[in-house]
Amino acid sequence: MNWIKQQQNNITNTFANWQKVWKSCHKQQIFGLDIGSSAIKIVQLRKDENGFAVTGAGIAFVNDPKDENHKDTNYSKAIRQCLQWSEIKNKFAVCGVNGEETAVRNFNFPSLLPDEVEGAVQLEAKQVCPFNTDDGVIDYQITEGSEKEIKGFLVVASNKILKEKARFIKESSLSNVLMDIDGLALMNCMRYCRGDETGTFAILNIGYEYTSLAILGEDNLPFIRDINFGGKEIIEHVTLETQFNYEVIQQVLRGGEDKEGVKDKINQSLESACHKLISNITETLYYDAVHRKSEIVDKIYLCGGFALVDGFPDLLKGKLPTETVLWNPFDKIPCDSSLSCGGLLHKDGPAFAVAAGLAMRQI
Repeated sequence: MNWIKQQQNNITNTFANWQKVWKSCHKQQIFGLDIGSSAIKIVQLRKDENGFAVTGAGIAFVNDPKDENHKDTNYSKAIRQCLQWSEIKNKFAVCGVNGEETAVRNFNFPSLLPDEVEGAVQLEAKQVCPFNTDDGVIDYQITEGSEKEIKGFLVVASNKILKEKARFIKESSLSNVLMDIDGLALMNCMRYCRGDETGTFAILNIGYEYTSLAILGEDNLPFIRDINFGGKEIIEHVTLETQFNYEVIQQVLRGGEDKEGVKDKINQSLESACHKLISNITETLYYDAVHRKSEIVDKIYLCGGFALVDGFPDLLKGKLPTETVLWNPFDKIPCDSSLSCGGLLHKDGPAFAVAAGLAMRQI
């Protein structure tokens, strides 16, 4: 029971099957490596009696992420470039996965013997996951146990997505020491940043291909949903409405020079472009509330690369059914004064939330 109570303070324990590498890097620093669909983000943290502090960070965009023929080359090149700019010297990366080939599901079993739990989890995963779990990795975390029942959550990821991320890392001359789920990494980071703050919350990470919605209620069990809709679909919608070139719109959204009045046109079509996403998020929030038999979450923390687009946070604040705030983890996590990445994290910190959560994993 003491072990179970201790685990309630550490929500992630996923894909930790790299023990040989663990032994070699036990006394070394690790860094969080967020391999997104269009950009690579890296964060390295130091932990001491005062908490976490940033010791390195960087970002690099993937050249033509839709080019399947040169995918490995383009991603590994971006990772190496990001590592160089981040000023990080070590080679030990914690990587995250998300999307349709991952799943996080809660379970509630009658009391079982310790050697019976794994079999029950395997069976539960086969029943609730939308893909073939035989071709994947399953892990689980017990959050509560008694003589009557065992509660916890399981995580599953396909071998395909795990091997792809591991391949990108290996071709970048790095060592992948741990795999995690993006949504759980976000929760880990948020729990640290919230400190003693109470109340239920959700984290909304808007990426290029996927939007991750991570919810933590009073029962301490995570609800994770990766919505197959992100910045790419929003840009495509704006492209159709404005007739501007896709690459031009993308560059302006990244903060590039606006020579043709693109930004004004984007703002005019942003609401219609986000209608499907807002509907999906709202439906998920109410589904979770019904499932938990409670009110919807008290607050939504918005992060991810697309959260930095002018006008987008205000749009969500006006459309979502609960308080929504832009979240920068580095308002709580300081950066070493000697580093050049302080300005980057102050300005674009919401895009680094997943990488920060990955970097918080302890080996």
